[in-house]
Amino acid sequence: MLDLLIRNATLPDGREGIDIAIGDGRIAEVCPGIEAPARETLALDGWLVTPPFVDPHFHLDSALSAGRPRINRSGTLLEGIEIWGDLAPTLTPEDVKDRARELCHWSIARGCLAIRSHVDVTEDSLMAVDALVDLRRELAPWIDLQLVAFPQNGFYRYRNSRENLVRALDRGVDVVGGIPHFERTMDDGAASVKSLCEIAAERGLLVDMHCDETDDPASRHVETLARETERRGMQGRVAGSHLTSMHSMDNYYVSKLLPLMLEAGLTAIANPLINITIQGRHDTYPKRRGMTRVKEMVAAGIPVALGHDCVMDPWYGLGSHDMLEVAHMAAHVGHMTGVDEIGALFAGVTTTAAAALHLDGYGVEPGCHADLVVLQARDPVEAVRLRATRLYVLRRGAVVARSAPEAVALDLGGTRRTVDFLADGGALG
Repeated sequence: MLDLLIRNATLPDGREGIDIAIGDGRIAEVCPGIEAPARETLALDGWLVTPPFVDPHFHLDSALSAGRPRINRSGTLLEGIEIWGDLAPTLTPEDVKDRARELCHWSIARGCLAIRSHVDVTEDSLMAVDALVDLRRELAPWIDLQLVAFPQNGFYRYRNSRENLVRALDRGVDVVGGIPHFERTMDDGAASVKSLCEIAAERGLLVDMHCDETDDPASRHVETLARETERRGMQGRVAGSHLTSMHSMDNYYVSKLLPLMLEAGLTAIANPLINITIQGRHDTYPKRRGMTRVKEMVAAGIPVALGHDCVMDPWYGLGSHDMLEVAHMAAHVGHMTGVDEIGALFAGVTTTAAAALHLDGYGVEPGCHADLVVLQARDPVEAVRLRATRLYVLRRGAVVARSAPEAVALDLGGTRRTVDFLADGGALG
């Protein structure tokens, strides 16, 4: 007896009419025409079934804190850091957990069942670290939380960062983070990359650094990150997040940088919503778009994942943690409106992001965890175009969220019809 049988699904790779058999929290079979008794059956009529969305770059400790103690009026990264510096000492464990828990509930409702969250380790008590480690344990049945030790005020710029970062790792934080462009000098930034990679290598940990989150084309710490990754044999275990200085670099230098990143096995993590909001604030016109060169990196074969980064915090006052909104924005700002390009962006919030987190048992294949999302769409392009309704969200084979299909009833002079925004005209070319 199966726990659940999903009938007539479409998969992201284009397979149609697929049944998915689920038992004991895992996928047992994926093929057409499964004949087996099941405790529950979902008949999908061809809706898209995907593994869950994954956010590879977020900040749970600051989520839902917008306006405390004041609004970021300049909209800049630096004012956001200043506001966070004033807010952080006033926080309590209960406040951090309550806000982060609420955000995770939003995430689950949106079909995002894994989040890599950076957590500030420059607050000496490590209160936020302890709060999120506790929350990770509490929410483990429903969502995977991976924590990054993030020295928000700089690894060398703040005197206790090294000690605090090591203490955070000892308390159960999973990944080593950094912010080299916030150090006092370029040399300090490069030195921080080397020191942090050394700590990660010694402990066998993953690395995810905020890197070159600036409009300054001279900020080239990703070059050091790639070199250290290769030198220490950490290929496939290191991510560079933001990389926004790349949008200001000259093409000749980028032609050298991309092969270096590829050789090092770096994953790039762009954060379209926040990158295009924070960057270019010193420009008049023309204004730079701010997002890193996602299109060029995808074309070069570099894995590119997409993060939400912030929701209603000192850096970004908007958002509802919708990873399809992230992919939707990336398609627009990155000039990535081709079918294959949108497919790469959909992967950036699903499979590519999952690979960056090294998630175990992720996918829609026999043996994988039965963590799935049913979307009111027929393919990934339509899912991104509509930011499609999540009809069902499954965690370990159990339905944990469900929504009614989107449909609008029109009455036009006595003529009644329903609009669902689905179209048969095909995808963008």
